Amino acid sequence: MVAHSIRKGKSPWVDAVHLLWSVWVFLTPVFDRFSLRWLVLTLISYPLFLFLYARCCFAPRRTVYRYSLVLVGMAFVLMPWYPSGLTYFMYGCVMLCSRRMSLRAYMAIIAALNAVILVEAWLLHYPWQAIVWMPLCSFIIGLAVNAERMSEEKEIELRLSHEEVRRLAATAERERIGRDLHDLLGHTLSLITLKLELSRKLFDRDSEAARREMEEAERVARHALAEVRAAVTGIRATDLAAELASARLLLESSDVTLDYGGLPASLPADLERSLALVLREAVTNIARHARADRASVAIEVVGDTLQLRVTDNGRGGIGAHGNGLCGMQERVRALGGQLQVDSPLGQGTRLHISVPLRQRGRMFDLPGESRSAATAWVEKERHAT
Repeated sequence: MVAHSIRKGKSPWVDAVHLLWSVWVFLTPVFDRFSLRWLVLTLISYPLFLFLYARCCFAPRRTVYRYSLVLVGMAFVLMPWYPSGLTYFMYGCVMLCSRRMSLRAYMAIIAALNAVILVEAWLLHYPWQAIVWMPLCSFIIGLAVNAERMSEEKEIELRLSHEEVRRLAATAERERIGRDLHDLLGHTLSLITLKLELSRKLFDRDSEAARREMEEAERVARHALAEVRAAVTGIRATDLAAELASARLLLESSDVTLDYGGLPASLPADLERSLALVLREAVTNIARHARADRASVAIEVVGDTLQLRVTDNGRGGIGAHGNGLCGMQERVRALGGQLQVDSPLGQGTRLHISVPLRQRGRMFDLPGESRSAATAWVEKERHAT
């Protein structure tokens, strides 16, 4: 349990807060009377209880049940003289859920243990309140703890799936880059090498032919440079593509169908990175809060503006400052853009993000003619510098 809390970024002492419920060890005599026997048994049993609880927190999940059953056994032994031992029984039942088992198996074990303790309580003439409330509380708390554990396990599985998708996307992209570089540069560099060798051999015999070969090698090199730049431009969209793939996996695990179209051919790294984070937050909100069964993502360039639209058919009704929208708005404003939220109650949510591709002091790359304009602007700034 402690290792699990540390992996989640929590303090290793966070599970100690559950010890507050052990106050019932000291409150139980209020309903009867305090006695020397109660004091002696408390001084003996409570430190042992703290040790067993600590072992339940630090032990591997496959062995934690041993310490839980010792807690239960301690309650069985103490019941004839020590009613406060019922608290130890409750802790033992709850800590059993730390072992990985199905909910049905856990409930069966709890039912068997409660049957034993009810028989013992009846034979010892315990008050009917203890007979009624003990199984009721153990079942309710056990169900709640199991529900929390299953929710955490599902969240861990989703996070691992997310990371696996990103890893596979990165691996596929590296393989694609390797193939592209081999296809682009392998043949081209071989051709340049051959032409330079030929021009060297022709230099003394036919200087004009050597010059033509060198000009041809220069032309091939320039063409290769243009192809490499085009390939790098295509590589820039991979982060957003990986985020869309992760979003589909996340939403499908929540029974939400995601539809999205193609990506723009050219996006700068900083803009793409910010949009990927905005998209991740929007998709996470859909998975956690929207209660939708369909969602869509559209990314397109309209004139000098990049537009990102995320819609769902969920419950809607989100506020302008809730569910992570503040962070999304800050990221969009940092890009000089605007975020519009349309979320009528019961009619889904629509996010419309507009980011200008031309900003003061810089110009984002665009496909086609706009890219040529951007290149000219960069060349102008370089010469001015």
